[in-house]
Amino acid sequence: MTRIFSGIKPTGHLTLGNYLGALRRWVEVDQQQADALFSVVDLHALTVEHDPARVRRLSRQAATLMLAAGLDPELCTIFVQSHVDEHARLSYILECTATDGELRRMIQYKEKAAHARAAGQSVRLSLLTYPVLMAADILAYGTDEVPVGEDQTQHVELTRDLAVRFNQRYGHTFTVPRATHPPVAARVMDLQDPTSKMGKSHEAGAGIVYLLDEPDVVRKKIMRAVTDSGRDVEYDREARPGVANLLEILSACSGRNPNELAGVYESYGALKKDTAEAVEELLRPVRKRHAELAADPGHVDEVLKQGAERARAMARPTVDAAYRAIGLLPSA
Repeated sequence: MTRIFSGIKPTGHLTLGNYLGALRRWVEVDQQQADALFSVVDLHALTVEHDPARVRRLSRQAATLMLAAGLDPELCTIFVQSHVDEHARLSYILECTATDGELRRMIQYKEKAAHARAAGQSVRLSLLTYPVLMAADILAYGTDEVPVGEDQTQHVELTRDLAVRFNQRYGHTFTVPRATHPPVAARVMDLQDPTSKMGKSHEAGAGIVYLLDEPDVVRKKIMRAVTDSGRDVEYDREARPGVANLLEILSACSGRNPNELAGVYESYGALKKDTAEAVEELLRPVRKRHAELAADPGHVDEVLKQGAERARAMARPTVDAAYRAIGLLPSA
């Protein structure tokens, strides 16, 4: 059975982009057809300035939303990254395999380091090395496929390079994974800036639909979405990014082709209205289930505890093998 690993970083409230680009596919496809592990990757949230209490709060919220969206602990493994020591253990071994040059070429490092410097902040070493921790997340489980957005493809390529390099130097230890991309709405864009991804850690939320937004808030954000010059509703990502974003969101909610949908509408207002209604219909059951789970935190804790135990049992043999292969004495 194909093994899949994917994770959500608790750096902000989960968004419509997280749901359409990842969560829904995890629920409807990945947990049904694969041996799937899904993690709240909280260690990755420590690479930038953060409030410890907020990271804990967002980690719990993310785990609860994963369950609310439909992930079933009977079908997949749901856990918090920091609860499984093998991630940190393997990360150092892979740091001894990676090079400074290939990490500094990572696009996200360049962008986030520049942003931190512009804000007068120091750049943490963990921001440079976090793609290695991501590689450890993946390789520890013998992962075959990693469902990711386009912005993470470079990191999966690094993971593949590290696995091949380690296997060649020290003997076959790791499965070499491949990135997979959802066919629809893999990259939902900001409603106020349709050239930028709808990111959960953005400071301004006017263009971001959060999974826990109330219905009137969802409607207001979509009705105020930036469109484009002209009046015709056309699906053209390059020339008409605002309209294309709305059409892709509606497409992902309705299952209809964006080009087909473009021919249905004669005005931006009608497109926005239908998109708002479709998004609200999509999110209503997730919000309802989240409220039920949030009222029973003990259940969520138990799911995460059992998930961590399963994940640990899967990861430990591979990580122990990597320690032996690279030259470390086994513990007594």
